[in-house]
Amino acid sequence: MKRLLIVLGALLCIAAASDPAERLPDPAQEARARALFQEVRCLVCQNESIDDSTADLAHDLRQVVREQVAAGRSDQQVRQFLIARYGEFVLLKPPLTFANLALWAAPFAVLLIGGLLLALRLRQKTVAEPLSPEEEARLAQLTRDGRD
Repeated sequence: MKRLLIVLGALLCIAAASDPAERLPDPAQEARARALFQEVRCLVCQNESIDDSTADLAHDLRQVVREQVAAGRSDQQVRQFLIARYGEFVLLKPPLTFANLALWAAPFAVLLIGGLLLALRLRQKTVAEPLSPEEEARLAQLTRDGRD
């Protein structure tokens, strides 16, 4: 059992994948920083958090987050700092705003409007214009010639 705990502890240390010299001296601050790492997107990998990424930019962002936490800023202030610098895309779960809602709803709205316009267009009855006297004469001639 003791060996299992040692192995699990070693795996957790490897999973942390950060240089001990970079960690904050206060364990509570380091824990806050690591929680924030999970919320911030690696702008190079785009589908990983900066905690999971090995990209140089992710390393730089981890340093920025640690500096902000060490400076005494709250988690929300750190998020706002990153959003101001990189935009909402930097967050893996951006807040629900009108702009985000419009971005997600726009394709569905376009499909709905297009479908309605198509349905209205198909429901319209096309009314043929009456034939002019010249056209009626020509049609009568063609039908007579066709019977003969």
